[in-house]
Parts: sequence; C-alpha cells; structure tokens
Amino acid sequence: MTYEATLDYLFTQLPMYQRDGAAAMKKDLTNTQRLLEWLGNPHERLRCIHVAGTNGKGTTCHLIAAALQAHGYRVGVYTSPHYKDFRERIKINGAFITEKAVTDFVTRLRESGPDIQPSFFEITVAMAFDYFARESPDWCVIEVGLGGRLDSTNVITPLVSVITNIGYDHTQFLGETLPEIAGEKAGIIKPGVPVVIGETHLETEPVFRRKAAELGADLYFADEVFYIDESYVRDDPRLSYFRVQRTIQGNERILQTDLSGPHLKKNVLTALAALNVLANTAPLALRYENINRGWSSVRESTYYLGRWQTLRQANPLCIVDSAHNAEGLRPVLERLQSYQLPLHLVIGFVNDKDLGKALPLFPTAATYYFVKADIPRGLPAAELQAAAAQHGLQGEAYPSVAEGYAAAQAAAGTGGLVFVGGSIFVVAEVI
Repeated sequence: MTYEATLDYLFTQLPMYQRDGAAAMKKDLTNTQRLLEWLGNPHERLRCIHVAGTNGKGTTCHLIAAALQAHGYRVGVYTSPHYKDFRERIKINGAFITEKAVTDFVTRLRESGPDIQPSFFEITVAMAFDYFARESPDWCVIEVGLGGRLDSTNVITPLVSVITNIGYDHTQFLGETLPEIAGEKAGIIKPGVPVVIGETHLETEPVFRRKAAELGADLYFADEVFYIDESYVRDDPRLSYFRVQRTIQGNERILQTDLSGPHLKKNVLTALAALNVLANTAPLALRYENINRGWSSVRESTYYLGRWQTLRQANPLCIVDSAHNAEGLRPVLERLQSYQLPLHLVIGFVNDKDLGKALPLFPTAATYYFVKADIPRGLPAAELQAAAAQHGLQGEAYPSVAEGYAAAQAAAGTGGLVFVGGSIFVVAEVI
C-alpha cells in the first residue's frame, strides 16, 4: 500500500468518531486488547504518563513532554485528534511517526491481524503503542481521547495519572452531571498509581477522593500543591512568566514558557505537579532550570499548535484557539474582549455540541462569520447562524472556513482582531 492508500483506508473505511460520531464509539476495550495481544502487548514495555480531562489535555501533555526532553530524555507523545497531518498523533521529541511506519503497520494489520472490526481510534492507539515499543523512548505521554474508563488508551498502567479538569462535554457519552463525568474520567486511576487532579471542584473532589481511596492511589490536587503569585508581572514579547510557590514550606520559582493564553496558568500548575509526583515515583532528577529551558521552546520541541496561536501579529491581529465547550470558551472570550479592539469572530462547531451553553458566552458587540468545517460532523453554517441570532449574535454564513476567514480579515482591516475557533476542525483549516 502507498501512504495515500493507507490514509484513505484509515479515514474512509473505518468507523471514525470525527466522521460518524456516536456510531464509531465502542463500549468496551475488547478490540484494543485483542489488537495489543496480537502485537505482543507493546504497551506493557512503556513508561507512561496518562492524561485525561475535559480541557487542557493537549497543552499539559506537551508541557510534560517538553520538560522531560529538556532533561535529556526521548519522549513519545500520543494525542488526538490531529490538525493537519495524521502523523501529529504519534511523535517522539516532536518528530512525527514516519509514513513508512504507518503504512507498514496498517499492511500488517490487514494481512494478518485479528478477525475483528476495529475503529479508527482503536487502530491508531495500537499503532502508537507498537511504534513506541519499537523505538523505545524513555517516556511516553499518552492523552486520553474521550472520557477515560472506556477510552482505548486505558489499557496502560502508567507511573502517574493526570486529570486536568472536569466540564460539560460529550455528555451523551459521559453523563449529564459533573460527578458523572468525573466518574468516567476517574476510570484512568489505577491501583497504587499516584494521580494528579488539575483543579479542585466542590462537586467532583469527592469522586476522585473516593476512587483513589478504593484503589490505594496517592491523590494530589495541583492547585493545592502549588499556586501562582498573581502580583508578579513581567512583559516579554516571546515568553510568559509565572512566579510559582508551593503552598506549604516551599521556595518560589520563576517559570517561563513560549506558550500563552487564558488557560495557561492552570495547565502549568497541572504539568508541574505531575512532574514533581513523577520525580518522587520514578528515577527522575527534576531540575527547574531544565523545565524552564524546555518550556521556553514547547512549540518547536514538541510540535505544539492550535491552542491560543497567533497567526498574524497585526493588520489585522489574527488568533486561533481550539476551545470548543463552555468551560474552555469562557476564558478565551474574556481574553479577546480585554484587547478592546473591534472583534471579528469566525466560528464553527460540530453538530453534537451544546450550543445552548456555548453561544450565550459570545459577545454581542462583535461581527460574526459562521462557517462549517469540512467534515461530516460539522454543523451547517446557516444552522449556526440561525442559532446564534437567537442570542443576539449577528453575521453572515460562509460556504467554507477559508472564505469566512478571508472576509473577516478584509473587514477587520488594520485595527481589528480576527479570531477563529469553536472547533479544532475549524482551526485546522486556517493554521
């Protein structure tokens, strides 16, 4: 098979959540386990950090990976979905899995794999574990796809489990309440494996404490271990700086990163807590100067994109962010309004998002460009336009993301701010 034929098989012939939605979801881990048994259980030969959560999973994964790389380690990262290139999902020190490795894996699977009907995600997870086992990175940072308990990645026994936060997303699969959703994500907690929770929340804290106690897993809440001194401000066109202190008897540290955005502080605390727990669990001599060195080049060293990314610095300023649910969008929209510039918002959603929670967050004093990502699950632009109008959001519908983005840039001119978001798939078409 050629690489193009391989991608065609993966994208068009397999059940795929991006395309098929709920029809592609599996209710157990049987297929993943069968695939991994056929491969010789490669996941059992990996040292993993497992990251779940509603928002911030990708950023937390890349922060952890960048810090470990700066300590001299080779680090595999598995994330999903991808923005531009399928191979973004499987990386070692920021370098994508090779086209040959993708093609060879799928060829082996089709010629001699188990007689099952796996989904796109199940095959991709098995491919990642097989590739990492063959390449033997020192660490593997594994992002959960959806939920936790029944996610295909939940076959590993990591050295540290991380749950960034809990919010209302994918409620049709995970539950209608925050405790129900937390229960699904708490499914990644393993017996005796320490777990870091990024945010303390009144409704979800008891769920995590109960699950950790049942399994004898040490439990840490990142925002109870560290805090950021909000009074420390330092301006730099390239780096963000934070003064971080331990809540109990700890020295302060000045941390820096080339990332930015309204969610960054929470993700920094979560990643830092996970690294500290890892240092107490595994043979890792954690040095803060190495963390700073790694975090100063996260974008380049780990191939990080799509999260609060500036595409144009001016004429007009253009920013993208892949936040796609109410919890993720709220701080993004607050940050956009803080610029005090005329806002031109290019937005699109997938058809299973709760617009009733998301659209009221958007400012009425903005011009909207409603678009549909080029995927089957994309919500038609005209439907989004009609739903938005009910919340006082006015604008035109466009036949493509590119046309909406071009119109926004033209209208914004030299003094406006163009934002593209609502879905990772919308963002992927402009970066």
